[in-house]
Amino acid sequence: MLVAIIIHAVIQEYMLDKINRRMHFSKTKHSKFNESGQLSAFYLFACVWGTFILISENYISDPTILWRAYPHNLMTFQMKFFYISQLAYWLHAFPELYFQKTKKEDIPRQLVYIGLYLFHIAGAYLLNLNHLGLVLLVLHYFVEFLFHISRLFYFSNEKYQKGFSLWAVLFVLGRLLTLILSVLTVGFGLARAENQKLDFSTGNFNVLAVRIAVLASICVTQAFMMWKFINFQLRRWREHSAFQAPAVKKKPTVTKGRSSKKGTENGVNGTLTSNVADSPRNKKEKSS
Repeated sequence: MLVAIIIHAVIQEYMLDKINRRMHFSKTKHSKFNESGQLSAFYLFACVWGTFILISENYISDPTILWRAYPHNLMTFQMKFFYISQLAYWLHAFPELYFQKTKKEDIPRQLVYIGLYLFHIAGAYLLNLNHLGLVLLVLHYFVEFLFHISRLFYFSNEKYQKGFSLWAVLFVLGRLLTLILSVLTVGFGLARAENQKLDFSTGNFNVLAVRIAVLASICVTQAFMMWKFINFQLRRWREHSAFQAPAVKKKPTVTKGRSSKKGTENGVNGTLTSNVADSPRNKKEKSS
């Protein structure tokens, strides 16, 4: 956690703050830019590191390793260090809420996604589902990295929208792949395993109740993410429609029974402007 806090401060001081001073962002964009800058750096590092582990452990060439020989209570050093680093990073996010002076209205949102990360990563680690957890984390981190890097480009140039379109497609595919891999591993692979007895000494949690709880937590989380995604897309669509809608022009009203001199004082060619019509001076002249 201390190392994560130091790295967080270094990225903020020597990278993000310098860019913020050059771009002159508003307070809202400033906080969002810092959030996306920090998370994009972390997601990129974790995604590359996790992919290296997947390749070195032959997870890609042999997908059955996700459920074969469960429980996976023996981990290589880099696998164990990866999980410890993930837990340390998301635990360090709690004191960072204070250090970064996060707004009160943003704290609940931050606490929700930090808690979800800790819950799923710690669950995969404690239940010895580290193989499945690693694959799902790499998949999720890649999609999230694309979103935050697209938001960074959007802040530099608001016309940049292609990254969000690609992210939207990959987000939906990522949710589908997460559900497919989870059901395939927990619902079919572990359900057909011979040893289905709860044993804390060997770390075997392959029982029906645990499998249902794991699948339920994954499905609920994916449904929650899709709900947030749909609301985000609807909000962007409404904002885009409002921006593209042409402004309605008001027809000028022509005053009748006024002299040309009076009309020239109140407007242009007899047109009565709203500012002059509502002014106290005009009302006084009428009463006189």
